Amino acid sequence: MRNIFISYSWDNESHKSWVKEFADFLSSKGFEVALDQDDLVLGDELPEYMEVQIRSADYILVVCTPEYKRRADERIGGAGYESSLIAGELYAKQQKRKFIPVLRKGTWESAQPSFLIGKMGVEFCSGKFEGISMDNLLATLNQGENTTPAWKKRYSQSSVSAKKQESDSINEYVDIKITGILIDQVTLPKMDGTQGSALYKVPFGLSARPSGTWEKLFIQNWNYPSRFTTMHRPRIASVVGKTVVLNGTTIEEVEKYHKATLILAVNAANIQERRMLEEQMNRQELERKREQEHRNHISDIASKITFD
Repeated sequence: MRNIFISYSWDNESHKSWVKEFADFLSSKGFEVALDQDDLVLGDELPEYMEVQIRSADYILVVCTPEYKRRADERIGGAGYESSLIAGELYAKQQKRKFIPVLRKGTWESAQPSFLIGKMGVEFCSGKFEGISMDNLLATLNQGENTTPAWKKRYSQSSVSAKKQESDSINEYVDIKITGILIDQVTLPKMDGTQGSALYKVPFGLSARPSGTWEKLFIQNWNYPSRFTTMHRPRIASVVGKTVVLNGTTIEEVEKYHKATLILAVNAANIQERRMLEEQMNRQELERKREQEHRNHISDIASKITFD
């Protein structure tokens, strides 16, 4: 279970209530969420609580508002103290991926504190816990949790027939899906004036770890899709564990052009791998029938041969 700490400022009661609902929503998704409203009572040591949570959490969600930015940048109050701790973690331990900005009010320019500038975040200005922002956030928080392969293909030497085992392997096949953008792993463009320096890596979480066959099929379908736009970029896709990476693009290109091609390539790889497994099962079933017929024939003739 991933541990999450939410850093925010007490802008007003409405904002505090929204943060509490945000924490409860994440808790309902299976995360262990630390929130001062839930954990602290009168007399508790607030600085100690902040230090422990920031250092021990797997992810820290920083709820950005113009007021949070002001307090953080000017080191005012609890938000100011938390920001100093976060900045220390960022620069001393280089744990950059654990800090995720969450825009609640204003714009990124007016609400994102200076120590988080340049980090990709998610936007919840509408106040609703849904849509692509929530999909991307959950995909990021869940990344690495499930390492179960997408399909189960195990052949045991038990009393269960090989035919049933193979049939089960087809029935148990689970399609791979893209769960969202791993916002904490998006890299920064070099922007040094060289060709392609404005491009960067955009990783996407997968619902399960694919097989080596699926990886090859996906790359093939990405490089040579059945439909694509003039902005398609072949040979930039790779698969690493439960992650698809487009190395040499932008988030804007993903939104406008690459999303459709990614979905197409993933669906094509699922269909092709399933078909390959079915064809393999059919070939092995034919081979078993041929062997069984041969054995039956041998047994029938052998039973008639005597050596009296």
